[in-house]
Amino acid sequence: MKPLGTVTRGTTNPNRLRRMDHWIAYACGDALRAAAEPLVVDLGFGASPVTAVELRQRLAAAVRPDVVVAGLEIDPARVAAAEPFARPPGLVFRRGGFELAGLRPVVVRAANVLRQYPEAEVAAAWRTMTAALAPGGTLVEGTCDELGRVATWVAADAAGPRTLTLSVRLADLDHPATIAERLPKALIHRNVPGENVHDLLAALGAAWDAAASPFGPRQRWVAAAGALRAAGRPVLDGPRRWRLGELTVGWAAVAPART
Repeated sequence: MKPLGTVTRGTTNPNRLRRMDHWIAYACGDALRAAAEPLVVDLGFGASPVTAVELRQRLAAAVRPDVVVAGLEIDPARVAAAEPFARPPGLVFRRGGFELAGLRPVVVRAANVLRQYPEAEVAAAWRTMTAALAPGGTLVEGTCDELGRVATWVAADAAGPRTLTLSVRLADLDHPATIAERLPKALIHRNVPGENVHDLLAALGAAWDAAASPFGPRQRWVAAAGALRAAGRPVLDGPRRWRLGELTVGWAAVAPART
């Protein structure tokens, strides 16, 4: 099967995807523990396999030691360069794209891949990847800055997108408006008046401003998240996740208002 997609820039850094990885362990851990084949695909691992190696290490420690991570890349040279880092059966590398190389994973992590595609191609890529998931599987697709201190991702399944997560290193956060620069491709061009994601970020910014506190950014973020929930927005989880700099909302809260 010919890989679907195009070669991306492939840049990455160690620990760049740690926020997404920890969320996967939290949100998808039960599905992986229950799976007969606990397979995770790291789609588009880039010019270096370091983030695939880290994903395997984190999930093996936090979820189950026999988890299998398959790193996929369209560029055969990147696959060949990653081979010395393979540790079968737990960590393997293959050539593949949105079709997932014929695999049926419980989780797909597609980080900093679709941001390099036109927005019009995102929905089709989501459908292709989610159609290849194992029953009950999840696609985690998003982006982050170069050091992984600001990250966002969509969780989707065969029925479509379910949630959007914002995740930031609170010690470095100047204002939630910064997050807009790292929204997933499906939403980054929607951060304009009249769109749901613009409304959410504006409300988060206002709640952050109102929650100015002498106790530091963690307490301020938790207060802002709580204020959004109290105002009726579909903010998920609770203070335990919020203290990590996370905020997850139901997809309806950010879904594009117009096509």
